[in-house]
Amino acid sequence: MAIRDEDIIELSTPTMNTLERVYLPEVFRGFRTTVRHLITSFGQGKTSRTMQYPEVRREDLPLEKGGLFPDNFRGVHRLNRDESGRVKCVACMMCPTICPANCIHIEAAESPWDDREKYPAKFEIDELRCIYCGMCEEACPVDAIELTPEYDLVGLSRAEMIFDKEKLLSMYDLTIDKKPM
Repeated sequence: MAIRDEDIIELSTPTMNTLERVYLPEVFRGFRTTVRHLITSFGQGKTSRTMQYPEVRREDLPLEKGGLFPDNFRGVHRLNRDESGRVKCVACMMCPTICPANCIHIEAAESPWDDREKYPAKFEIDELRCIYCGMCEEACPVDAIELTPEYDLVGLSRAEMIFDKEKLLSMYDLTIDKKPM
């Protein structure tokens, strides 16, 4: 099969003048942007987003300076409880399946309760691997996992940053009043 002449498109490279060949206009335009940011960053200029953390916390700032949390802010995970105080998760494996960072690990077991078939015997989230995308929260059919407004997460070792089921449920107890379910 031969290629027809009308199917061939010839492309030509546009010619550049002398200034464009040495990139001087672009260099000066970038320098102008850098100097503008430098000048406006002194004091409390429009481009300054600096916050004196931990003395000043994000929720203490006024709204125009990045204070308060937007509705889509995603912080540390929590496992929700049902009305009986049990873990709400039914171990459907949707969250570890959809997680792009592969940081959620669940081991399912047969449920001791009559209202569900299984529950998570082991539920772990590696908070250091997590990218806080919120896909686990969106995938959960029973709203068992949520991301809270807590953002100051500290650990002295990698093992401390792996949240097991008990730690995730205790995060629920700490943050139940901060974000509506």
